[in-house]
Amino acid sequence: MSTKDYLEKDYYAVLGVPKSATAAEIKTAYRKLARQYHPDANKGNTETEEKFKEVSEAYDVLSDTKRRKEYDEARTLFGSGLGGYAGTGASRGGGFNFDFGDLFSGTGQGGSAGDRIGDLFGGLFNRGGRTTATGANRPRRGQDIESEVTMSFGESVEGSTVSLRLTSSSACGACSGTGAKAGTTPRVCPTCEGTGAASRNLGNFAFSEPCRDCRGRGLIVDDPCPVCEGSGRGKSTRTIQARIPAGVADGQRIRLKAKGAPGENGGPAGDLYVQVHVKPHPVFGRTGENLTVTVPVTFPEAALGAEIKVPTLKGMPVTLRIPEGTPNGRTFRVRGRGAPRKDGTKGDLLVTVQVTVPPHLDDKARAALEEFRDATEGIDLREELIKQARSE
Repeated sequence: MSTKDYLEKDYYAVLGVPKSATAAEIKTAYRKLARQYHPDANKGNTETEEKFKEVSEAYDVLSDTKRRKEYDEARTLFGSGLGGYAGTGASRGGGFNFDFGDLFSGTGQGGSAGDRIGDLFGGLFNRGGRTTATGANRPRRGQDIESEVTMSFGESVEGSTVSLRLTSSSACGACSGTGAKAGTTPRVCPTCEGTGAASRNLGNFAFSEPCRDCRGRGLIVDDPCPVCEGSGRGKSTRTIQARIPAGVADGQRIRLKAKGAPGENGGPAGDLYVQVHVKPHPVFGRTGENLTVTVPVTFPEAALGAEIKVPTLKGMPVTLRIPEGTPNGRTFRVRGRGAPRKDGTKGDLLVTVQVTVPPHLDDKARAALEEFRDATEGIDLREELIKQARSE
């Protein structure tokens, strides 16, 4: 993709968010679109597959604070600074060609300014790499890969190593990535002389972009490989063991560096992004770093106070002291029995008591309750409530 294409792409429009969108708003928009266009939900639909790639590319830039800043600066520079300069030159009748390839590589006029802008765009579109290396032999970073994993509640809290089957683009095994049929070799592209780049004149500007004849490879294949049809690329499937960290939450997106598609010509591997889905637990819930549990108690335990046993996740029960006169729905905190934090400590276990009425009573229990009712007959718990209702 040419520099011009990158600059003209509006990643904010792709995600449907304003330029002032917060990180949370960008994340929410991405999740919605990723679910809508994910290949697993639209099997065989190439249009939604391309849309998913666009959405992922936009989120990859805008979710990274540094890259988002570089992207905004690049678009501002292109839209106003450089564009305005071109207009000034044209209005004076001078006219000039401005080659972004020279600008980015730091070889054009301007010296250090060219280096600075080259670093800016190199960091944005090549993740910190400079764009001076051109041609078929330049190192290329591997593609990022998206995957999903479903975990149990306990695995998400304690962390787990999972097997992921990944499909990505890699060098064709039949031609070793050359794109040429076995026994033949590609030749140097005569148009770009093997650099893989060509200048395109757009009036007052000349943009450096991938050569159209060799598609940026710097090589021409006369007798293409029948397996990859001359592209040099093929699909590879592999299974990796990925460590999902402890404390991951449902819906969280985990980035595993260098676990994506392998790079070309010594380039670094891409990253693997794993969307985590957590199965609900029959007993425990979760609020941030705290686990939650609701424990039934009897009326005498709540009224008179008691020590009760409370379950913990994959551990022995703990004893919780309930004070006399505990109301229904009160929540108690058990320290250090929650999900792990990033600093190595743990959240808490939040225990909510629920006064439960027994479905059946024997004669002895019934007689005791009737005696209690007679003893408290003069206490009207609803008197104050009715007064407040009448006063309004």
